[in-house]
Amino acid sequence: MAPATGNAFLDIAIGTFTMRPYVFAFFGAYLLACVPHVGWRRTMLFTVAGYLIAFASEWLSINTGFPYGWYYYIDTTSSKELWIAGVPFFDSLSYVFLTYCSYTTALFIVSPLKSWRWNVATLETRAIRRSLSALVLGAFLQTFLDIVIDPVALQGRRWFLGQIYGYRENGVHFGVPLSNYWGWLLTSFCLVAAFQMIDARRQGDAPRGVCNLPFRSLLGPVLYLSVLIFDITMTLLIGERFMALCGILMYSLPLVIVITLALRRINCYTKEEFGEHVRDYPWSPAATTPKAR
Repeated sequence: MAPATGNAFLDIAIGTFTMRPYVFAFFGAYLLACVPHVGWRRTMLFTVAGYLIAFASEWLSINTGFPYGWYYYIDTTSSKELWIAGVPFFDSLSYVFLTYCSYTTALFIVSPLKSWRWNVATLETRAIRRSLSALVLGAFLQTFLDIVIDPVALQGRRWFLGQIYGYRENGVHFGVPLSNYWGWLLTSFCLVAAFQMIDARRQGDAPRGVCNLPFRSLLGPVLYLSVLIFDITMTLLIGERFMALCGILMYSLPLVIVITLALRRINCYTKEEFGEHVRDYPWSPAATTPKAR
């Protein structure tokens, strides 16, 4: 009996990865971006804290209707992949990388930018990382991602996700109720705030794992765009052209604005902004390049 239990556990562990390879590909990209940014310790702390916050929000909602409204998971894969207390493991885990890429996209938007040779860096400071603007913008960026993700995920029976959940009542946004997005906004605030709190502790030397990868400051925003493109692509592949068009139009103007402002901000920082960045993060690649003009 014990070997059978062990074999079943092994099958579930393997299935958790093999059934959702795209989730773990995004999670791997998150580790690749987050560890060089804040180090192994803070990455692991946020991974655990972010997962627990996300799991708590989902468990509460399926049992109390708060914060997302009443929805339910359809247990068709618990014998093939890991579920915890009625919630698929991969679903709560996805909040972790969605939060990080949303938060770092917010940092890219609000921070001065320095470009040299074949590299670019956000001149973020401790104050910017802990700022209310990064918190609010990061939470809204994550919620907007879900506005694209949730409608196509609700159609999971039509692609390889599978029909894993549903809502008690048909919502106004392609079947998704507006309460879901209010719940995402609240949860996103909690998740981004948790990352800011974990990152806030001062450390004299570079945290273990921090390294100067080329274009490291762009890895989070690129992950954000990758998730967005993946979900819009899946929406198109199942034939939901109007749904995909809504997502594309929702992001078109903000994307143009962000790119335009980024191009205008490159190397337009002040000596004070550069100096504060270097004082807070002396291990930054920007610290070894020619100083601000």
